[in-house]
Amino acid sequence: MMKLGDSHYCAGQFLVAMPGMQDERFARSVIYMCAHSSEGAMGIVVNHAATNLLFSSILDQLDIKGGQQDIVDRTMVLRGGPVEPGRGFVLHTGDIKIAETSLLVGDELYLNSTLDILRLMAEGRGPEKTLFALGYAGWSAGQLETELQGDGWLTCAVDPSLLFDPRIDNKYERVLQQNGIDLVQLSSITGHA
Repeated sequence: MMKLGDSHYCAGQFLVAMPGMQDERFARSVIYMCAHSSEGAMGIVVNHAATNLLFSSILDQLDIKGGQQDIVDRTMVLRGGPVEPGRGFVLHTGDIKIAETSLLVGDELYLNSTLDILRLMAEGRGPEKTLFALGYAGWSAGQLETELQGDGWLTCAVDPSLLFDPRIDNKYERVLQQNGIDLVQLSSITGHA
């Protein structure tokens, strides 16, 4: 776990909202950080489901056909963040990648936002593990560093099995627990975010 206030960048880590997070869009959020540099940061919220939206409906809207209904049925649509909420992003393992469009964002983890990856998924030829999200979380230069220093976020190590676990209802607590953080104790020492 990175200490609050460290100046290291957070790419490839979880960003976890502190209990007192004031921004409702990010309350109890776990964000996989895809990029973080002096120019800004970008991540995907991995524990908030998009309400009343099925992956099959999105494929239908995009006129993508596939023969793997079991894969389509079990693919959850996540609310990846408030930036570009109409754009889809697939965070996936590196067993399958599209050379021109799959961007390496972590240890054997890739991000893709093309129709090609969705077609592969629908046909059952996609990556072994995927997360599909609409939108992303973004920060301008220096913004995330300021929020980290203001006790808005914790950074935690990523366990891929937890990252891709479809049980999102208690992922927030499990990420903290896996990193040795007691939510009750954390709540008692934070007065603001």
